[in-house]
Amino acid sequence: MMAESANVTAAKLRAENARAQLMGTAQELQARLSPKSLAHNAWEGAKVKGADLAEDAVDAVRARPYAAGGVVAALALFLAREPIMDLASKLSDEMSSKRETKRARKRSTRDSSKKDTETVE
Repeated sequence: MMAESANVTAAKLRAENARAQLMGTAQELQARLSPKSLAHNAWEGAKVKGADLAEDAVDAVRARPYAAGGVVAALALFLAREPIMDLASKLSDEMSSKRETKRARKRSTRDSSKKDTETVE
């Protein structure tokens, strides 16, 4: 009986230790999987990844500065395409207007010189 009682007591202790370990593991998992912890880990990962990408970009620009400048210029032109087209349209309209004004002046000068010639004859 005594041996049985010692075995039962030992089994109860092992079970209690296993339960305590399980509860510790569950608490650790709960802490790791909390939304705050997940968000913090994601933010840290994104910061590290962003820093790596920025470093790679700087290295690429240093290796090929003219190509990088061309890419930046092309991107700027793409982003500014509407204002550039508006400006080109306005300039074109102004040039057409100036040409039309010059033509009108030439016509009026020709017409007045014809009248002057007709009057003299």
